[in-house]
Amino acid sequence: MVRDVQLRLLFIPLLGLLIPAVSGIITYEKYSAPQLIISNCYFILTSFIIWGGCNWIHMRIRPLFRKSQNPFFKIVAISIVSALYGAASGGVMTMIWFRISKDSFTWEEFFSFIAFTIMAVLIFTLVYEILFLSKERELDTKIVEELDRERMEAELDVLNNELDPHFIFNSLNTLNHLIITNPDTAYIFNSRLAQVYKYVLMNKNKELVSLFKELEFIESYFFLLQVRHENKLLFELDAKEPETRKIMMPPCALQTVVENAIKHNEFSVENPLMIRLTLNGEYLKIINNKRPKPYLVNSTSIGLRNLSSRYKLVCNKNIVIENEESHFLVKLPLITNL
Repeated sequence: MVRDVQLRLLFIPLLGLLIPAVSGIITYEKYSAPQLIISNCYFILTSFIIWGGCNWIHMRIRPLFRKSQNPFFKIVAISIVSALYGAASGGVMTMIWFRISKDSFTWEEFFSFIAFTIMAVLIFTLVYEILFLSKERELDTKIVEELDRERMEAELDVLNNELDPHFIFNSLNTLNHLIITNPDTAYIFNSRLAQVYKYVLMNKNKELVSLFKELEFIESYFFLLQVRHENKLLFELDAKEPETRKIMMPPCALQTVVENAIKHNEFSVENPLMIRLTLNGEYLKIINNKRPKPYLVNSTSIGLRNLSSRYKLVCNKNIVIENEESHFLVKLPLITNL
């Protein structure tokens, strides 16, 4: 929105005084000082009505044109409608003035007034649109800069999640223990760990992967977590394979949601953390039961915030988060692979 307070304060009175004088509508010869003040106030009011009406027209017509369209057609449309309005309202106000004033007039003076009015309307329409486009471009630049900053933060967060040293240390520590106590499980654990990091390395530079591949990844990732936490975690999946091959999502998105659930809840064998994943309507829903940790978790929610930024960047959609008393729900928009 263009801040035009100074323009209005200066040019509404100025045009209300100049146009009648230049066009010859007011001769000033038959006017006393009070009558001159009244006539000037009347045409300043006329100028205000025209200015306000044109401003209303601008605000109504602008949204009809997309940003991607050539601004030339928008300016032409606004100029034509504003000029017609200015001519009509200026003409009506002038005819009313002739009814109440002592001045006689010629049609030449009347049409001269209309012509000057249209000229002023067109000039200020161009001024307004140039200012508006400049403001719009400045806003777009700020949005792009903000999105770039969020993209960098999101990419850094994904990289940190992918190469989390705590996860590596805990996984290797678990593997070391399994090799001694349960070699068969150790073999499976090692295989799943390799699958997890293979997926990460192969897809870290991609914007989107299929939900099918992401689910394969999260099942391996969840297996590692289940072994490490000794079956205190439960995972339930309700999605058919053909559907998952047609849906895309940012890589490691599910990992972010799962880690958030584990970070903020306490769980045990008697009271496991249940994470349920379902395809429903336009969203992939990930819901978990809530048993908040009794102590404050040091978290800035940057994981989910950056996941939201990634979705906005790749598909201009928002993730939905519902934090209820009994459960925590994250809804990821479905991106169809056309």
